[in-house]
Amino acid sequence: MDVYPTESGKVAVWVISESGERIRFTDSFQPCIYVSAKQEDLDGLLTKLCNNQKIASLRFTEKYAQPIDNEKSRVLELTVKDCRQIPSLTQEILRMGDYLRYELHNCDVQNDRSYFFSRDLFPLAYVEVQAVKSGLHYALHDKVESIDYAVPDLRVMRLTVDVAKKGIIPNFEDPIGKIRLRNGSQEEVVIDYGDEATKLLQLVYAVKEFDPDFLVTRGGDSFLFPYLIQRANANDILDQFLLSRDPVAFNRKLSAAGRTYMSYGHTFYRASTVRLYGRIHVDESNTFVVKESGFDGFIEIARTCRVPLHTAARFSIGSSMSSIQFYQALKDDILLPRNKKIPEAFKSALDLLVGDRGGFIFEPRLGVHDSVGELDFSSMYPSLMRKYNISAETVLCKCCPDSDVRIPDLGYHICKKRVGMVPKTVDLALTKRLTYKRLRDATSDPRQKQMYDSRQTALKWILVTCFGYLGFSNSKFGTVDGHIGVCAYARETFLKSAHLAEAQGFEVIHGIVDSLWLKKPGATMDDFRGLCDLITSETGIPINFEGYYKWIAFLPSKLHPRVSVLNRYIGVMDNGKVKVRGLEVRKSDTPGFVFDAQTDMINVLAKADNSAQLYHRVPEALKVVRIYRQRLLDGTVPLSDLIVNKHMSKEPKRYRQQVSQVIVARQLAGHGLDVQAGTNVEFLFTHSDHKRCSRRVKAAQLIEKGVNSDTKKYLMLLYSSAANLLSFAGYTAEGVYVASRGQQQKRLLP
Repeated sequence: MDVYPTESGKVAVWVISESGERIRFTDSFQPCIYVSAKQEDLDGLLTKLCNNQKIASLRFTEKYAQPIDNEKSRVLELTVKDCRQIPSLTQEILRMGDYLRYELHNCDVQNDRSYFFSRDLFPLAYVEVQAVKSGLHYALHDKVESIDYAVPDLRVMRLTVDVAKKGIIPNFEDPIGKIRLRNGSQEEVVIDYGDEATKLLQLVYAVKEFDPDFLVTRGGDSFLFPYLIQRANANDILDQFLLSRDPVAFNRKLSAAGRTYMSYGHTFYRASTVRLYGRIHVDESNTFVVKESGFDGFIEIARTCRVPLHTAARFSIGSSMSSIQFYQALKDDILLPRNKKIPEAFKSALDLLVGDRGGFIFEPRLGVHDSVGELDFSSMYPSLMRKYNISAETVLCKCCPDSDVRIPDLGYHICKKRVGMVPKTVDLALTKRLTYKRLRDATSDPRQKQMYDSRQTALKWILVTCFGYLGFSNSKFGTVDGHIGVCAYARETFLKSAHLAEAQGFEVIHGIVDSLWLKKPGATMDDFRGLCDLITSETGIPINFEGYYKWIAFLPSKLHPRVSVLNRYIGVMDNGKVKVRGLEVRKSDTPGFVFDAQTDMINVLAKADNSAQLYHRVPEALKVVRIYRQRLLDGTVPLSDLIVNKHMSKEPKRYRQQVSQVIVARQLAGHGLDVQAGTNVEFLFTHSDHKRCSRRVKAAQLIEKGVNSDTKKYLMLLYSSAANLLSFAGYTAEGVYVASRGQQQKRLLP
């Protein structure tokens, strides 16, 4: 269940027995790192390191030093006494070679993952453990490919703390109010008696008594645990404040500071990690995988990617996916270079223009369409990587320059002698996900259906990120040439599919990368399914019939009403499911009031069975606008429904304009709360067109009794959202305003 280093050459291993007992073992663990260089330089390094106190042993061995190498090289293997000393030893060796002479390998794999790899284990694997003199001996009775694996009965406890804040915003100096603990059966323990030290020690006692495997918090990494540690330190009981299974005290200098990073053009912030030992701390506000796929998906990721539970809860999906590649590389004797050395092929301007074009798009046919079918390729890009063997070491390989397998548009050759690392590792996730989807659709048991869906959702994110990581500069098995090669194959496959559809009498009304929207007079669902079978057979990439729309409306641009917009539509399927893209209900910064209004309007329109009925239901949808407008004018809308959530894409001081989120960040900074790039801020519009910036909005944390919202601003947001939805009928924000007032007006006023 958990692994971590303890003393030199040792790791603690927590195992859940069949009887439910949680047992702590100690195992010997001395990982290896490798150095590659010219032979004379390696001989000299061997002499220098013979008496190094951090090294248990060293020897020469044969490995593939780089992923693209066709032959093994003679490298120096260093067995490190204490895995915690690998970073310092790495820097020591690099300095010896002036950071140029020596290339380090396998030096940046996390210690717990390295242990799993070396023992061929993974989290929650079903194993037989035997303690022997040299450490632990494992007999594995499980495998990562398993589908119906057994998960032990895990104990989960949720921790929340009420801060007796003295000011508007809580800080580390405020005393503890109440501590609440809730277990899996929803039994709650409230600690609200005694002084602060008593409350903290009662928390320690309650956690020890229930002995949870998972301690779940919200904001535990960013505030809750740093706050509790500070309060324990202030009360001189930090050495007694033990929440881990292992009696390991928290570091009194634990910081709540995290890091900001970029991903796909967006800025994100991740709080620093608070580690428990023998238990797993899951911070719901600092985990993607638990948020997207629940605990079932979280465990699936940990098992499939061989990532420790504590790490899987916080790792980006891309980092988890890379873990599969690392494991496979070690099994194939391929070393993991500290710095990747896979050059990109030279490209002329024409090469870039022709080759680097992304996916193919058919511009949507503007307006409302009846009887439309949607076809979606299942994991198209990963399937193409697997089918065409695309990886860093296979695209433009040195061993097959005359290969007849060529990437469309680019002409790059692909290796025919070996299967690449990326196709090998993608195959596992693809195979498991397709199996989970089949099992989900076949079962009638609600719990099993939910479990299989959560697992396939988690694997979907693995497959989504594997394409991005193929072109990521820091990915050890990534390659830009392979990245654009996948896009080239995708364009070829997509166009071939569209031509096959047209040959069968279908009309393409929209297509984007891996999805097609088609219609054909009199076509049945069996006709669409037959087309899917044909495309799958001809392309070798599975495509699914996603659904049959009674009607679908492709909406126009706000600036150019005669031009359609990609990924902006609303449609209703024959089973009643509503699919919406690009509208306010899909945006994270939409206030609840506007979200509810647009949702109610969509529900009205969704009752239409065809385009003619849809237009007839527009007046009823406008009645919804009138109802919400009146609620706002009457002042009956709770302020909580008017809160806006905005993302900070950069540090507040780097913004040039006084946008709302910058004003809010300044307000919060005045109360001692610094807003980091990559985080979100919440606020209320109070006087959006006021000359003084500080009066335009109010941070949600600073809202006090008597604060009023900007009615005009929220009416504008209401009218705009209604106009976006009803744009298929020609409505603008002004038109919605006029309809909601029942009279002609030129200006948008309440």
